[in-house]
Amino acid sequence: TSLGNAYYNGEGVLKDYKEAVKWYRRAADHADAAAQYNLGVMYDNGRGVPEDDEEAVKWYRKAADQGNVIAQSNLGFLYALGEGVLKDYKEAVKWFRKAAEQGDVHAQCQLGVAYANGNGVPKDYVAAYAWYSVDKSNFMGEQSRAKIAKKMTPEQIVAALELSKELSKLIEAIKEE
Repeated sequence: TSLGNAYYNGEGVLKDYKEAVKWYRRAADHADAAAQYNLGVMYDNGRGVPEDDEEAVKWYRKAADQGNVIAQSNLGFLYALGEGVLKDYKEAVKWFRKAAEQGDVHAQCQLGVAYANGNGVPKDYVAAYAWYSVDKSNFMGEQSRAKIAKKMTPEQIVAALELSKELSKLIEAIKEE
């Protein structure tokens, strides 16, 4: 992965995406999750290889299955958008949840969106507000939380804040493992 990163970033060598792909692939073929994720990015963005969402999904999934949080989140986005796979909100929620429970703020927001809109899960403003509230530093979550609060009763907001505390404890416990 390190040599691939060197070519990707032009550190100590000339920037060369094709050469980066070559080195990422070598490491990925040896089950290196970071290299698998990086290959997903290369295919997702068409760097050093033709843009290919299906190939991006393949490499993200390999990395995600090994616990790569960003790959899990990216898979969620691809399933939600139907890029490289059939659009499947339930599958998107599955991957967003895996990443969110490991602290990925983007996935946490996407779970909030899923619950707010009923995409892949039953519509649930309490759960949406809770996921938007898990990371208070997340500006997107703050805006979404304010918007959804207008649709909620004070009792629902209290319940959402309690759920958010429980989710935060779960996330901290998972991070400590």
